[in-house]
Amino acid sequence: MARVWTWLREDIWEIRFRRYVALTLVAALVGLGVWGGMTAAKENRSCAPGVVQPKGSDECVGVSWTTYAFRRPQFAETIRAINRENHRLSPGSYVTVALLEPFTASDADNLGDVLHELQGAYLAQYQANHDTTGLKPKIRLVLANPGATGAHWRHTVDQLERMTKGPDRLRAVTGVGLSTDNNKKAVQELTRRGIPVIGSSITADDLANGQDGKDPFPGLARVSPTNTDEARALASFAKVSAADAFLVYDRTGDPYTRTLQRSFEKMLKGSRYEAQPFTPPADRSKEGSTANVFAQVSNILCNTPKTTDTVLFAGRHTQLRQFINALGARGCVDRRFTVLTGDEGSYLAGDKDLDPAALKDPLLTVRYTALAHPDAWPKDAARTGGSAADAKVLRDLLASAAREPAGPIGKVGLDDGQLIIAYDAMRLAVHGIRGASPTGKVPALRDVGLQWPQVKGKQLRVNGASGWICLDAHGNPYDKAVPIVELTPDSRTRFVRIAWPEGKPPAKECLPPS
Repeated sequence: MARVWTWLREDIWEIRFRRYVALTLVAALVGLGVWGGMTAAKENRSCAPGVVQPKGSDECVGVSWTTYAFRRPQFAETIRAINRENHRLSPGSYVTVALLEPFTASDADNLGDVLHELQGAYLAQYQANHDTTGLKPKIRLVLANPGATGAHWRHTVDQLERMTKGPDRLRAVTGVGLSTDNNKKAVQELTRRGIPVIGSSITADDLANGQDGKDPFPGLARVSPTNTDEARALASFAKVSAADAFLVYDRTGDPYTRTLQRSFEKMLKGSRYEAQPFTPPADRSKEGSTANVFAQVSNILCNTPKTTDTVLFAGRHTQLRQFINALGARGCVDRRFTVLTGDEGSYLAGDKDLDPAALKDPLLTVRYTALAHPDAWPKDAARTGGSAADAKVLRDLLASAAREPAGPIGKVGLDDGQLIIAYDAMRLAVHGIRGASPTGKVPALRDVGLQWPQVKGKQLRVNGASGWICLDAHGNPYDKAVPIVELTPDSRTRFVRIAWPEGKPPAKECLPPS
């Protein structure tokens, strides 16, 4: 009994000693101001439910399902509309789709892009949930932010994976945004974990399956053509002569610019001129010193024969704007030039830093391949590959979204094509989810991504507002309509005509060849 009492006294003494040490340590930290700072930092790291501020960052990243607008007031009305729609859903009746976009972007071009994709995804969600057929499951929409440059993609991907296993029943991720290295990593990791992804505006060839017969992103589908297909459509429209064309390209490159450069190089086999590189800042939305380089490139162009009148530009929109400004101030004012580029050209409409004098120059024309355009399907056009009726469905939705119950959703813009293409991407996501479960029950996660090879033919294609979406065995759109758009002297967009990667629209069956 004495031995037991000795052990008990020792235990009591040890407990008291540990408490004394802990309290002394806390007192010391408080005295130094460390404890309060640690506690405050821990408490302040949460921005909203599901959204946190990582250490060393001023961004709030993660997945939001509330009215939180990532401190971007222009998103607020659309996000409130999404929140109202989500709250109309009864428990157990829905699956979740996440829209992955850089919601904390800071430059005006990317913010406009994100707003329009947000609006397009919501309109497709609302349409799916209020369809008169009563199809199920219903769709809940959440917002996934990997950061302005996608730097926090891993945090957001981890969170999305957890949402596949719980009551959220996450079944697809759509959006993705620009074709950047970070977004490529995010898509690779999402699909590796079995989460289906539907890319809206990604066009880089190396962010697509089927290249060299390989599928590095199992479960990835896209609604936009690859850069190669855009270049093929551009070539069929412009009849580019390799002998009379000149290539300007981003030397360091990202997935978009690299694959656009390669696609243009294929068009220019046998060109008499060496391609001219430029080196932009790591953040291609910044000005850097490339304007000086483009002033020199314009002088080089002036030294070419007058038959050289086409410039293919493989770069992002900030550098494209600088290049156009430089061409507007070229010394050879009597020379005609046509600049042809990819869908980054859509950002130039309304760009306040674009020199108005450059676009007013009658001898300078800027044309680009758009992802979509509101004027692409006129009422009197009888053609395959898309229709005025399909485009009208979205216009009617937009009209209803001006007020409750569907809206309001804020200021809407269609000319950049982002709202249209995001709407089509969400419609494809819904198509895959419901196709994986004809009974309306919650489908297995991996079964959704298995639907993409069957999205073709009259009955199973998606009749998008941007054109028919008929997917090949790798999840890529076959012979997708590519609007050719021209910048007008008042910095607006003018639809020129639709071009096709195959040189002609698909047959009414819309079946990719072997």
